Amino acid sequence: MGVVPALATAVASPAEKRSDRRSKRRYPIALEVQYKLIKHRRVERLGAGRTLNISSGGVLFEADGLLPTSGPIELALNWPFLLHGSCGLKLVIRGRIVRTDDKAIAIRAEFHEFRTAGQRTHLVDTMCAQAELRAMTASSA
Repeated sequence: MGVVPALATAVASPAEKRSDRRSKRRYPIALEVQYKLIKHRRVERLGAGRTLNISSGGVLFEADGLLPTSGPIELALNWPFLLHGSCGLKLVIRGRIVRTDDKAIAIRAEFHEFRTAGQRTHLVDTMCAQAELRAMTASSA
């Protein structure tokens, strides 16, 4: 399998290693993200952004606007790999906003799961091509 552009090497400089006291290793990865701000079990606001880094404990991402400094949030990340080579995946993370600065938002993950995001199959392309061929054949007959 080739290199996926969204995945970068997770090598920290010596200065970063000294100043970073987090218990989870962070991986620099840039993925599209959609977010939902939750208030009283209802979606208060929807938005989009791009991840800066991900760890098993949370996500740092840039948002399309200002977000509150705390509170519940749900993220849906477009995962860069397909399930069985044909089905898109989303990584859904529920958690809490723990820090914001400028446009960077830090999330502490409390729950995560992968969900299917639709089929990308050759079968659909084949069926569409066959339907077009039948239509062209019928119109020329």
